[in-house]
Amino acid sequence: MADPMRIRAKAKDGGVNVKILMAHEMETGQRKDSAGKPIPAHFIQHVSVTWQGKVVLSANWGPAISKNPFLEFDFKGGKKGDKIQVTWTDNKGDTRTDEATIN
Repeated sequence: MADPMRIRAKAKDGGVNVKILMAHEMETGQRKDSAGKPIPAHFIQHVSVTWQGKVVLSANWGPAISKNPFLEFDFKGGKKGDKIQVTWTDNKGDTRTDEATIN
């Protein structure tokens, strides 16, 4: 299982600014190891963020996203003390969900 995500959610101007740092290798499947064999693809395919049961971000990703991806976005609504949940799923079926409180 991957390391926990680092999530910061800050209320501002009637909305929330969310910053997420995800720990993931994000292998494209195009590199080769030292023996010349292809390294299998392993990357995040889907990211979703929910607040109060509502999806505020849904993104489909591919192998072109960098290792340990960083994501920042804003959404309307939310207030200090509310919680958001961030979930990613990769192409091997692994998934990770972490939660943060809006400050």
